[in-house]
Amino acid sequence: MSDIEIAQRTQSQHIREIAEKIGIAEELLEYYGPKKAKLPLSLIDEQKVQEGKLILVTAITPTPPGEGKTTVSIGLADGLNLIGKKAITVLREPSLGPVFGIKGGAAGGGRSQVIPMEDINLHFTGDFNAIEKANNLLAALIDNNIQSKTNNLDIDPRTVLWKRVMDMNDRSLRNIISGLGGKTGGIPRETGFNITAASEVMAILCMSSSMENLLKRLGNIYIGDTFEGKAVFARDLNAEGAMAVLLKDAIKPNLVQTLEGNPAILHGGPFANIAQGTNSILATKTGLSLGDYVVTEAGFGADLGAEKFLNIKCREAGISPKAVVIVATIRALKYHGGQNLSELTSEDLDALEKGIPNLEKHIESIQSFGLPMVVAVNAFTTDTKAETDFLINYCDRKGVAVSFSDGWSKGGKGCTELAEKVVIAAENCSQQFKPTYDLDDDILSKMHKVATTIYGAEGVSLTPKAKNQLKRFNDLGFNNLPICMAKTQKSLSDNEKLTGRPTGFTIDVREFEIAAGAGFIVPIAGNILRMPGLPENPSSTKIKMDASGNVSGLF
Repeated sequence: MSDIEIAQRTQSQHIREIAEKIGIAEELLEYYGPKKAKLPLSLIDEQKVQEGKLILVTAITPTPPGEGKTTVSIGLADGLNLIGKKAITVLREPSLGPVFGIKGGAAGGGRSQVIPMEDINLHFTGDFNAIEKANNLLAALIDNNIQSKTNNLDIDPRTVLWKRVMDMNDRSLRNIISGLGGKTGGIPRETGFNITAASEVMAILCMSSSMENLLKRLGNIYIGDTFEGKAVFARDLNAEGAMAVLLKDAIKPNLVQTLEGNPAILHGGPFANIAQGTNSILATKTGLSLGDYVVTEAGFGADLGAEKFLNIKCREAGISPKAVVIVATIRALKYHGGQNLSELTSEDLDALEKGIPNLEKHIESIQSFGLPMVVAVNAFTTDTKAETDFLINYCDRKGVAVSFSDGWSKGGKGCTELAEKVVIAAENCSQQFKPTYDLDDDILSKMHKVATTIYGAEGVSLTPKAKNQLKRFNDLGFNNLPICMAKTQKSLSDNEKLTGRPTGFTIDVREFEIAAGAGFIVPIAGNILRMPGLPENPSSTKIKMDASGNVSGLF
């Protein structure tokens, strides 16, 4: 057992001690054992929310294993605490799909982790299970109504958009036929499963501002149409009440701790390539109510996570970051410069130079929001001095603050320089972020502005199907909603093979989905899927448990 694993199991404090550090009375905690607790929404203080300093951690376009945003976020928060700031990490909850798929655990890494790591990566406090059940309750009510003879809404089964979900990568469930088995089996129709993190219920939970707002958003879920073309919503099935009851505990943020005994709040887990990719508004506001600094992350690169964090979440919540951290790794930049994944541990200054434009584009994207930034170079032991000097000199020439982050091996001590530079950036920020588009813009204009400003595309094209759907959404009055672009995380474009900083491309939107309850429209570009599949060698094969119940392989 490594010293980090020993620390996880022997040095963690009782969660009431973590709560005391940020002024939470013990009677307000809802314990889930000695190391986890739910927090009441009454802790949110809107005045403190506006006074707190929110730090967003985003990244360059990642390699398949990721570039360590969560590790940097946790290390940065620990580093801020070490230099005397009252800082809280506020993160998403991991999905079992990636845990058992290609990425493995998602609770940080090395000495920059949130614990209890095994619980967080697996069932945690049951939030994902509650979201899954609420989603599938609505699916069952839809099929029951179609089957019903006395209380039928005349729903056209061919128009039903709502799918069931489960928190697992399982490509076999993407497209299915339900309702087989004769008269007692329901009405046969084509449908499928999404992964729980891609469910609109997950998005709704993370966009809700209160229990009442949750109820309203659940009722606004667009299901499909009647045979006469009338829109049908979840409220027409009286589904929102029972769904909200299933989510009554899941809506409360979860308190845990870092390996260094600092507070961390985890809540919600939408993916960034198919949803908004950040923790809940309630969790972020809870953190800002309890700490002076809140460090949070948004999934994948700045083209996905940061764009949605700002244009969707921050706009809805009425908050704005004081600084943005862009995580970069030398290995990813070399990958974008053409070096093979299997050779990234070898020095290659030519590939590094060719890959730098990817970082350049993400810097420009954050500059478009008018926010100060710091580039955090997540350190790997294979980085050479020549490579690190090249990257530092590049950032210096661009006039962008840069610092190395060594949270993996040193924890907060490896991130104190980063913390100091983030404090300087945050204290010198005096303005709110500038959105990429106005809500009054039409949907096509919103997509065009995101595509050209954030991705570097020449424009957007729509398939005939997408054009028809766009007209339908306009007719339903959804034109003023923000957009949540669904595209690959592997490229700035919608083609995962175009690494680096591609140019001369168009974003091809093949269809739309409407998340009326969450409050945004989802343009789907390229071959993006809401139900991932497992890789040939899934991470699950490395996960073990000994006779004493100790888990390994989740790092």
